[in-house]
Amino acid sequence: MLLTASALALLRPAPAFSQETELRGEVSESAILADQQRKARQLRAQGTQDQNAPASVVQDTAPTTYQPASPGAVPDDDHTASASDSVFDQPQAANDPLADTKAPAKPRRPSTAKQRALNAKADTKANTKTADKSKAKKKTGEATDNTTTAATAAPGGQADAAATDDGSNRRAVTIDSVDKQKLDPGQERTGSIDGQKVKPEEDPFAAPGVRIGTFLFRPTLEQGFTATSNADSSSTGKSAVLSETALRFTATSDWRENSALITGYGQFRNTVSGEKINDAQGRIEGQLNVDLDNELRAIAKLGYEAAPESASSPDAIAGVTQQPLRQTVDGSLGVEKSVGKMRYALTGAVSHDFYGDAELSNGTTVSQKDRDSTLYTATLRTGYEVSPALTPFTEVEAGRRVYDLRTDTDGFQRSSTRLGARAGLELDMGEKLSGEFSAGWLREAIDDSRLPAVAGPSINADLKWSPERGTTIGLTGKTSVETTTTAGQSGDILYSSRLTGERQIRANLTANSALGLDWRDYTGSDGHDLILSAEAGLTWWLNRYAGVTTRVRTEKLTSNLPGRDYTANSVYLGLKVQR
Repeated sequence: MLLTASALALLRPAPAFSQETELRGEVSESAILADQQRKARQLRAQGTQDQNAPASVVQDTAPTTYQPASPGAVPDDDHTASASDSVFDQPQAANDPLADTKAPAKPRRPSTAKQRALNAKADTKANTKTADKSKAKKKTGEATDNTTTAATAAPGGQADAAATDDGSNRRAVTIDSVDKQKLDPGQERTGSIDGQKVKPEEDPFAAPGVRIGTFLFRPTLEQGFTATSNADSSSTGKSAVLSETALRFTATSDWRENSALITGYGQFRNTVSGEKINDAQGRIEGQLNVDLDNELRAIAKLGYEAAPESASSPDAIAGVTQQPLRQTVDGSLGVEKSVGKMRYALTGAVSHDFYGDAELSNGTTVSQKDRDSTLYTATLRTGYEVSPALTPFTEVEAGRRVYDLRTDTDGFQRSSTRLGARAGLELDMGEKLSGEFSAGWLREAIDDSRLPAVAGPSINADLKWSPERGTTIGLTGKTSVETTTTAGQSGDILYSSRLTGERQIRANLTANSALGLDWRDYTGSDGHDLILSAEAGLTWWLNRYAGVTTRVRTEKLTSNLPGRDYTANSVYLGLKVQR
């Protein structure tokens, strides 16, 4: 009998276990809970209606094969699967002799997601009503979120039903499904771990500087040798090889509102071979800019300079071993005011010159005290801003030069009164072109009536032009009055101009050049001097802190006065270090 029952059980057609368990995706917890609730209800219903029905009848009336919603998913069969079996139930043979005939058959779980969703609607009505009540108490945006959450959390809720109304059995969302979503082409890319690419420095070989307090200090030291055909730039000069040492520095403040700048240089020359030269010169200057209230701005300057008298100067003393040392202390204070498009500036300046003694070749000295003087000036400028780039202006100047000795050794009163007027234009086009230039008239009348006034056109300029990146061209011009203590002479007007150029050939290779033109017009005579100069140089930076520099220079003075002409050519090679 056992063998016969086993054979009959094997011959009975049964649904595939894979179909019963629906291995077509993950089973959510809400589906399991809904399945358990349905099984409980069906068991209670069958227990009251079919308690006396034999188990064989129940078993025979239940479908035995799985029929998917999508046609063609499995081969056609005459039997259908039970709609009440759970996914966790094992298939049971129809003629199992060990089966309990009195117990009702277990209801099978619906075989399709659509059927499950329809059965779940009746179970979720109470949950939906509760969610609707809470929805009325909240705002419109919050109500929408709560309704969605309630429908999703409820077993077989409306969210699941909406997702399965199309009759398809969709896969459950996997954990890594977010990583498989398509990227938004307009989304900004996330930066790399190392950060974004560092912007290259504009000048990778510029001095980094040393911070001292609130100032950034940039020193430069240059040491080299010069071979020259005229050591002292005079009509009697001789060739020599000189050792030259130059120290330069800048100190810039990093204050929030106001600013300060300190610049300075020092140059020392000593003879290695040839004509004896031993001199030093230098200058230090500071500038302070302070922004005041009511569109006021104050600018203060203070400087000190020391340099020996040039051998080509009209006041140079012949037959001396060393020219007298000239020292200058100068300072200025200016106030600028803007009213609409009008620009006003008032500047007061003081400059004091004093001279040391000249040392003659015979060992004696000659005092130069009668050349000491102080110049006081006041300048008023008025401008109108046509545009942010162009501001024409007019300028008037008044001053007084006072000598320490009222009367010099020859009996002349050298003090004088200074008057000047100029008109010009300020340019501010950013890095392309900036600066100013002006032209006018300057006159300095000497107190002694026997001496004529020093007067003539006045031309000043300070412009910088950058036609392209890495190239800078500068033009400077200055008009100055040179006084003298020579008997019967008033002095002269000196016009000085420089055209400079700098080109960054490579990041570590810089070329520079300069052309100079000076014109000296002597007052009271037809005498004049013409000075032409040209210079070209290269600097090759080995690294940020050291470089090799070289330059060649020529200078020629031509004069209609006797004993003034000279020519000087020189070549320099040195090492420059900076910090």
